[in-house]
Amino acid sequence: MTSVAVIGGGISGLVAAYRLRQRLGPDAVITMVEASGRVGGKLRTTQLAGDGVDVGAEAFIARRPEVPALLAELGLSDQMVAPAGVRPLIWSGDTLHPLPGGTLMGIPAGPESMAGLVDQQTLARIAAEPGVPLDWLPGSDIDVATLVGSRFGEQVVRRSVDPLLGGVYSGLSDSIGVRAALPTLAAALDRGAANLSAAVAQALPEPSPGPVFGGLRDGYGVLLDALTERAAATVLRADASGLSRSLDGTGWWIDPVGRVDGVVLAVPAPSLAALLSEVSPAASAAAAQIPLASSVVVALALAEGTPLPQNSGILVATGEAVRAKAFTLSSRKWPHLAERGGALVRASFGRFGDADIVDAPDTELVAAARADLETVTGLRVDPVDAVVQRWHGGLPQYGPGHLDRVQVIEESIGALPGLAVAGALLHGVGVPACVAAATTAATTVAEQMAR
Repeated sequence: MTSVAVIGGGISGLVAAYRLRQRLGPDAVITMVEASGRVGGKLRTTQLAGDGVDVGAEAFIARRPEVPALLAELGLSDQMVAPAGVRPLIWSGDTLHPLPGGTLMGIPAGPESMAGLVDQQTLARIAAEPGVPLDWLPGSDIDVATLVGSRFGEQVVRRSVDPLLGGVYSGLSDSIGVRAALPTLAAALDRGAANLSAAVAQALPEPSPGPVFGGLRDGYGVLLDALTERAAATVLRADASGLSRSLDGTGWWIDPVGRVDGVVLAVPAPSLAALLSEVSPAASAAAAQIPLASSVVVALALAEGTPLPQNSGILVATGEAVRAKAFTLSSRKWPHLAERGGALVRASFGRFGDADIVDAPDTELVAAARADLETVTGLRVDPVDAVVQRWHGGLPQYGPGHLDRVQVIEESIGALPGLAVAGALLHGVGVPACVAAATTAATTVAEQMAR
C-alpha cells in the first residue's frame, strides 16, 4: 500500500495532500503532520460580530489561473467574489494621498505619478534620472531600497515603495531583492534598459480586463474545509523530525510517521532547514538563509453608519508616528461584506524585525488599531467587536540572492527521489503561487514513486 507523508498543514500542505490523493487513489495512506492545533497555516476564517472574517490572507491574484481552477475542481466557483474597484490611499506626512498610479510596486516611470506625495526636489530628481548613467550588471541582485533610493531618492522608497512591498512581504524594501520580488524589472535591466525610469516603463504589465484580485464570499475557511475533506489524510498534531532514507533504501523515514514511500515538505524555511540537515546539507544551509517576518492582524467590527473613506484601504509610509502599517477598509473593498451591514476594518502591524508590536498584549493591539484608525481617518471609532491574530514567522523575506537559494534547494532535493518541497519560500508568497508549488511537488513525488 502506497504511503506518503505531507509535513505542514498550511494551504501548501493541503493542496499537496489533495493532489496526491488524486494521483494515488483512495487506497493510498496519506499522513499530514502539523505542529499547530489547526490546519490552514496562514489562512484562517474566524468569527467577528457573528460573521466569518478572514484574519490571514483575504485575497488572491485573480489573473493567475491556479485558485479559480482549484475552486472549480472543488465545486466552489460560486464562492469567488471581486472587490468594489475603489482605490487605496497612502498616509504620509500626517495626511492622506491617493495611491500613485502607473507604478511598479510603487516605483515610478516618471515624476507625474509622485506629484503631491514627494517634495519638489525629489520630483526634479525623478525627472532627471534618465540622464544619469545606470550601472547594472546583468544577473546581479540588490535590495529594492538601494536601487530605487540611489536613482529616485529616499522619499520614493519610504512613501511609495515600502507601503506596497510591506503589504506583500511584511517587510521593507531594504529586506527585499529586486530579482525575486520584481522579476520583470530585473529582466528589463538585464536587457540593457538605459535607466530605471525606462526599465519600469518596460516592466509595467499590459492592461487587461477584469479585476486584479479575487476573494471568497465565505472566507478561505470554505477552501480549507473542501481540501481537507477531499485529501482524506490522517492528520497528526505533532512536530516532524528525523528525516532520513529508510533502511531498505526505497523510501523515507520521518518521525512520528515512520516509513513512507514519499514525503512533501511544506513547512517554513527554519523548519525545512532542520528537516534537511542530514539528508541535504546544501539545501538545509540555503533554507536557513531565508529569514521570516512576523505580523499581526486586528479585525475591528464598527458600528453601522461609520463613515469610512470610500477607499479600499490605507497604506502607511515608513517613519510615520502611527504603529499600524496598513488598514484594509474591508466593508468598502468587498461588496459582499458591505451587504452584511456595519463596517469592517483590518489593521495590520509588524514589518520585518518588529518583534515588540507582534508580542504586545491583545488589549494594547486593539487600542493601537483604534487610535491609529482615528488618526488617519479623523473619525471617532467605537468597535463593537475585535479579533487579534498573530502570524509569527508568517512570511519569508525574498532578499537579494533569494532565487539562488531556491535553486540550491530545488536542485538538491531533485536528486533525492520521493522527496519534494512546497511553500511560500519558493516562488511567491501569495496563495496562487503556493497552490502551484504544491501541485508541482505532489506531481513530482507521485511520478517518482510510480517508477
